[in-house]
Amino acid sequence: MDQVTALREEHEALGARMTSFAGWLMPLHYGSQLSEHRAVREAAGLFDLSHMGTVWVSGPRAAALLDHAVVGSISTLEVGQAKYTLLCTPEGGIVDDLIVYRVGPERFLTVPNAANTAAVVQALRERGAGPDAEVQDATGSTTLLAVQGPRAAEILAGLVPEPLTDLRYYRARTTTVAGHEVLLARTGYTGEDGFEVLLPAEEAVELWRTLLSVGRGAGLVPAGLAARDSLRLEAAMPLYGHELGLDVDPFTAGLGGVVGLRRKTADFVGRAALERLRAAHEVREPGRRVLVGLAGSGRRAAREGSAVLREGREVGVVTSGLPSPTLGHPIALAVLDPDVAAVGTEVEADVRGSREPFTVVERPFYRRP
Repeated sequence: MDQVTALREEHEALGARMTSFAGWLMPLHYGSQLSEHRAVREAAGLFDLSHMGTVWVSGPRAAALLDHAVVGSISTLEVGQAKYTLLCTPEGGIVDDLIVYRVGPERFLTVPNAANTAAVVQALRERGAGPDAEVQDATGSTTLLAVQGPRAAEILAGLVPEPLTDLRYYRARTTTVAGHEVLLARTGYTGEDGFEVLLPAEEAVELWRTLLSVGRGAGLVPAGLAARDSLRLEAAMPLYGHELGLDVDPFTAGLGGVVGLRRKTADFVGRAALERLRAAHEVREPGRRVLVGLAGSGRRAAREGSAVLREGREVGVVTSGLPSPTLGHPIALAVLDPDVAAVGTEVEADVRGSREPFTVVERPFYRRP
C-alpha cells in the first residue's frame, strides 16, 4: 500500500487526481497540468514534496562520512550552504542524486529521491555511520513544501521575519514562516526562483492553507507531479530512473562537473572507477554516449525509450520527452553517440513508427528572464 503525506486530505479536497509514485500516493494535477505549469512560469505554484527523503546526518564525523560517501566535497560547506551531489556505487553508477544542506557545524540534511531513500540511508550507514556520525531517516515525520515561481519571494516575504533578499540561491536557514519553525531553502526543481520549506508533518496542513490563502492574490496555485515533470524537463534537470540510474555514470549524464576528481582531496566511494570513466569519455571510447537536448520541429513529441536515428542508423535513445508548454514545440533529453551530439546536428526520433525531426540544442531549453 502506498504511503500518504500529511496533506492527502487537502489534495483530495482541492480535487486532485491522485497517483501512485515511488511508493507514495501523490497529486498528479488538480485539474489542468498546463495551467499549473503556466502558473509556475508566470506567478507561483505550491507543491507537496513530502515523498522526497529527509535524512539527517549528525555528529563529530558527519562531514567526514559525507565526504567519503558522495562525490562532492561536503566538509567545505559553510553553515547555511547547500550542494547538489551524487552518491555513486564503487563501479561509478549513480545510486541517487541529492542535495546536502549544512544546517550546523555537525549537522547535515540530505534530500534523496523518493524511490531511493532507503538505498541512500543504507549506503550512508554502510559507508561509515556510527556513534560519531548518526544517520536518521525522518521522512515519515516531515513535510517538504515548495513555493516556486517569479512571485514566490513576494508571497513569502510577509510571512518571514527577515528579508529574503539575503537568502541566496542554494542557501538555507532556520526561520519561521507564518509562525511555524522551518528550514527555509532557496532551492527548487522548476527552473524558476523559489523556496523549499521543511517542517514537522503535524504542522503541514495549517501552513499549506496559509500559503494558499496568502498567495491567491499573487496567482499562487497548488501544483502536482505532472507540472513538476514538465517544468524540470524545460530546465533540463535530470530525473532518476530516466537520465540517472545505477547503469549510468555521471559523465554520460552530463554531470562530470559535479564529481570532485580534481578539486576534492578526500577519497570517496567510486573515485577510482570514475577516474577511468572520465578518461573513457574524454577519448570517446566506443559505447560511451552523452546526454543532449533535442528540440522538435514537428508536432509529435518523442517519449522515453524512443530510438534516435541519423541517416537511418540508430544513434541513441530518448530518456525524457514531451511537448513544451512554454516553448510551444516538442523537447527531449536523449543519450547519443558522441559523433552526433554536437549542437545543430539534425536527427530523427521514432515516435510510434513515425520518423519525427529533431535538432540537438543547447541545454537548458528554458532560462528564466
